[in-house]
Amino acid sequence: MKLEHRYAIDLQWTGNRGEGTSDYKAYGRDHTVSTEGKHPIEGSADRTFFGDRDRWNPEELLLAALSQCHMLSYLAEAARAGLVVVGYTDAATGVMEQTNNGGGHFTSATLRPRVTIADPAQAELAASLHAPAAAKCFIAASVNFPVGHEPETLTLA
Repeated sequence: MKLEHRYAIDLQWTGNRGEGTSDYKAYGRDHTVSTEGKHPIEGSADRTFFGDRDRWNPEELLLAALSQCHMLSYLAEAARAGLVVVGYTDAATGVMEQTNNGGGHFTSATLRPRVTIADPAQAELAASLHAPAAAKCFIAASVNFPVGHEPETLTLA
């Protein structure tokens, strides 16, 4: 039996500067992403594509989704395995390649999770849980480029 989960967002372009899209440089790339009951996200294009550097762009949001998904999958795996995680950070990076037709695509992403655990004797277990977490990440399973992992395990003691 397949379980389906449905998600919905609303997107509103807020970048009309009075001329609409009369010229490629005439309009703003600003927009707002929202969903019921949550704070809106102010988005734009990457600065390279005439966007606002102070707003999230789709490429950053994709990378953030990959990082969040791995973290949430990892924490679930840790809880099931009896591993007490007391800290988790990630310094993820991604590579996007532009194509000659003006489009582009991600060619890779690398997650660098730093997991802090309570018990130093469980460091090997902590490291081993990244593979099943990666396999269960919904977002990573939905992209057509490799998502690499360079995990590090730290202990309190």
